[in-house]
Amino acid sequence: MKVDKKNISIFIIWLVHISGFLGMLFYDLGFFAGFTSVNLFLMSIILFLNFKLNSKRQILSILSIFLIGMITESLGVNYGLIFGDYEYGNNLGFKLFGVPFLIGINWIILTAISANTASFLTKNKSILLTVIIGALLMLAMDFVMEPVAPKLDMWRFENLIVPSSNYIAWLVIGLFTQTIYNLLFQEKEIIISINLYAAFFLFFSFLNLIV
Repeated sequence: MKVDKKNISIFIIWLVHISGFLGMLFYDLGFFAGFTSVNLFLMSIILFLNFKLNSKRQILSILSIFLIGMITESLGVNYGLIFGDYEYGNNLGFKLFGVPFLIGINWIILTAISANTASFLTKNKSILLTVIIGALLMLAMDFVMEPVAPKLDMWRFENLIVPSSNYIAWLVIGLFTQTIYNLLFQEKEIIISINLYAAFFLFFSFLNLIV
């Protein structure tokens, strides 16, 4: 019997996020929050297993999005530039210049799933509209993540106040990474991306209600 990779991937996505949410709600928030880095790593594997990299240019575009994320975050963490004055906690694993390696991976994940979801919404008829909606989807994700990030020891801004510069930076950088992705990826992975975006968004949205 042929194994359906997409269905298995979707099952794992929802199993992990529902289990994590229920564990935080009914068992121990800190214990399950400690698996944040494992979750991100697992989701990146699932995404890339369902991803099609057909050229060196596409591979380079993915690497450039990773570097854009790491460099801009490093400027924020070390100099208070771009996003504001903040620092990362310990639940995202190994850090490079104060920035968890997984944050660079997260920029790739969010760019890809937001772009692919936006492409579905626009029917891929307009690259400009797809880029704008993709960047807005990234910004929406940041809105639901910011309030719970300090409580999960992911990151925290000075005085626990998220400055407007953070959201402006997310939108601007999101427009840039969305442009890179959309110009080089005409063939989009829709199903996994929509499920992963929805799982992330609902997970953090519900966490905002309980923590």
